[in-house]
Parts: sequence; C-alpha cells; structure tokens
Amino acid sequence: MQLANMDTLFNLLLWLIFVTLCITVMSIRLLAERLFLQIVPLAVIVVLISLAIAIYIYHYQRRILKNHARAAALTGLFLILLAVTRIGTITGQQQTLWATATAITAAIILTIAYDQRFAIGMTVFYCILACFAAKPSTEAETSFVLFLTMVSGAITCCFSLREIRTRMKLLEVSALTAVIVFLVSFSLNFYRVQTNRSIVVNNAAWHALSALLVGILIQGLLPVIEKIFRIATSMTLLDYSDANQPLLRRLAMEAPGTFSHSLLIGSIAEAAAESIGRNGLLCRVGAYYHDIGKLNKPHYFTENEMGSQSRHKELSPAMSQLIIVGHVKDGIEMAKEYGLPAVLRQFIETHHGKTLVEYFYHEAKKKQGDKQAPPSEAEFRYTGPKPQTKEAAIVMLADCSEGAVRSLPEITPIKIEVVVHNMAMKRLQDGQFDECDITLRELSLIETSIAKSLAAHHHGRIAYPHRPDMPLPKRDTEHQNTADQGDQQ
Repeated sequence: MQLANMDTLFNLLLWLIFVTLCITVMSIRLLAERLFLQIVPLAVIVVLISLAIAIYIYHYQRRILKNHARAAALTGLFLILLAVTRIGTITGQQQTLWATATAITAAIILTIAYDQRFAIGMTVFYCILACFAAKPSTEAETSFVLFLTMVSGAITCCFSLREIRTRMKLLEVSALTAVIVFLVSFSLNFYRVQTNRSIVVNNAAWHALSALLVGILIQGLLPVIEKIFRIATSMTLLDYSDANQPLLRRLAMEAPGTFSHSLLIGSIAEAAAESIGRNGLLCRVGAYYHDIGKLNKPHYFTENEMGSQSRHKELSPAMSQLIIVGHVKDGIEMAKEYGLPAVLRQFIETHHGKTLVEYFYHEAKKKQGDKQAPPSEAEFRYTGPKPQTKEAAIVMLADCSEGAVRSLPEITPIKIEVVVHNMAMKRLQDGQFDECDITLRELSLIETSIAKSLAAHHHGRIAYPHRPDMPLPKRDTEHQNTADQGDQQ
C-alpha cells in the first residue's frame, strides 16, 4: 500500500511539472507581449490535454506509472520536443516545419520504445500540443493544416516502423514519410490558398526535408534512445545473437552442453512466439542467454557431465538445491557485468519463475523418511520473479518441456505432446503465468508449436543394418582377396 501511494505521489508530481513547463513554453510569446489574459484559456487547454494523456497511459501502458524512469523519460521527451518547436518557430522563415519534425521524432521514438497503438495515440496528443506551441494564434485554418500535416507524417512512421532489423530501416521509413508529408502539405495548402504555387511547393518541400532529416538524426541517436528507455531494437538483438559475443563464446567453450541446449530452446521459443504474434526474435536471443549462470559451475548440470559421474552424489539435497537455484543469481550478475540489455536479463531472472526443484525436494524427503517432518517446499523453490511478459513465459515453458522430453526413455510425437501439455498445466496450476496475462488459447497454441518443434528435433531414423554403437563386423577375407585381384587386373 505504501509503495502504491509513493507511485501515485510521484506520478502526480511529474504531471504537475509537465503541465507547468508546457504552459511556460507555450506562453513565451504571450508573456513577451504582456497578453496575460490569453494565458488562462491556454492553461485550461493544456490541463485538459494533459489529463487525457494521463488517462490514455493508465488504460494502455499502466506499467509506465510504476516505472519512474520510463515516466520521467516520456515526460522529458514531450517537453524537449515542445521546447524545440517553440524556439524553432520564433526564428526562421519556415517556422512550422519544426512542429512537423518534432511530431515525426515523437512518433519514431514512441514506436521504438513501446508499440504502434500507443505511439499513434500519444503522438496525436503531442500534435495537438505542438499546434499551440507553433501557432498560438487565432489562425484556426492554418493550425488545422499544420495538424493534419503532422498527423499524416506521424501515422506513416508508426505503421511502417514495426521493428528495426536493418540499418536502412529508419532511412526507408523517413523517406516514405517525407513523400507523404510533401503530398499532404502541398494538397492542403494549395487547396486553401490556390495561388502562389511556388510558395506552396517550397513550403511542402521544407516539411518533407525535415521528415527525412529526422530519420538520419534518430539513426545516430538510436543507442542513446535504447539506453534512456531501457529497450533493445531488433537490430541490437541481432547483434547479441552473434555467436562471437563474449558470453556466448564462453558458454560454447566452457559449457558446450548448455550452449547446445540454449540454441535449441531459442529456435523452439521463436516459433512458439510467432504462433501467437509475439516477438520471436526476442524469445530466441533471450533463450540464448537464459542459462549463462551455469558458467560458474558447469559440471554440476546434467547436460555438461559428458558421461562422467554426477557431482551431486557427493552432496546433500539441500546443497545441490543451492547450486541449482544459484545459477539464476549468477546469471543476473554476469549479465550486468557484460552489459546485457535489461530486456534480455528478464529471461535469466524468470525462466524458472518460483517453481519447485522437484528432484532434490523428493531426494530430501527420502532422506528424512517418515520419522521426521518433510522439508518445506519454500526451501526448494526458485526465488523468482515469475514471468512478466508472454515472451518470458514462452521461454520458461520451452525450457522445462525440452528437459522433460529429454528424460524420456522412448520419444514419440504422442509422448512429446503429452509431456508438453502436462508441463504447461503444471506451471499454470502453480501460478507461474499469473503475471504475464497469457490466455488459455495462446497457451494452447504455444503447446502445439513447442510439441511440433521438439518432435522435429527428436525425429526418427531408418534402422541401420548393424547397430551404430556395436563393433563393425569382420569382412570376408576371401571376398576381399578376390576383389583386390579384380582391381589389379
């Protein structure tokens, strides 16, 4: 309750700062001309728009209200862009192009940091505020033309910029936006003025040029944007999927079994995520790093034993449980040490959630016997947290399903389907999916995809005439001699 009150107080204070600074920025000219009475209706409009923004965030991105850093970054973004718009309109002949440029900037950054729907809504609110910052006058028709020009460019950016997988993507988006902005600006101004065609073309060209330059600017600022909003674009994720990344190279050299397991989980999770329309690339790269904590004690994990005797036979179940559970904490520390993005660290933290380490829990129960009270389940559970996103839940389910299937003495497609379903229901009943808003329909689609991927990996082969693990049969000496003589002739 106290934490909720602190969040509310922080957000209220941030909202008041935003409203105050917005009114100040927009009132620069009015204050200079001592038109104090006009500030009052302007302040009322800013307050109403700011309330609408707060309600929109509450309904569609409520997590921002709990993440103070993101809330401050979003507030700062709007204030900086509004200030640039206001200052830009004071100087220069092409004043309104600053509003168009900042609107497109807001659209691109919000689409990268959040999603298309949220970016469109927030950018429309920004465009309304930018109209007042750029044209605080009674020229309603001019302001409406400017608003439509900004919105057309912003919506083009939002719809065409779903993800950034290549370095040319932002330039392609900004070029398309420039074309749309030019056409909209030219059409609206020509329809409104119907004279001075050269002026209309010149004005539209300046707006289009500003849209193109914004794409080039954000291309250079992309690493800064990722750090401020604590995100990773698809282009960054592709960089981290490279096997030459230091952590992945260490994993391949020091824990080859874990590395192979991680690659398999990556391909399984990517297919499962795409089956429900989620970010498959994020799942794949997150799965590559989910077990990096095993690098500290690789030989205590089954996939790295390489046929040697298990080291857990020399340890008590409680000590073994500490080592197994400890790989999550070790992985988080390694991720921070190597500067892994926060969006990838979530897979390390949550791929076991708060599940029970069943094998060592049952071993502990066996050792204590019936004479003593059974050990507490809480002592043999991972510390969590539970998955917060659907992508994290997918990696969790793929990880546990692959391990369960690998333990089967005989693997068939039907058995794989049963195992995957059982693991999904076990996690669901244990409450591991409570915090990621995954639906039963999505869970069913994920199960189907994981079972299909595992069946493809454990596919059958035609039996060899001789078992591959048996000694080679001796060849017929007489037949061999005859064949040799034939070759000589």
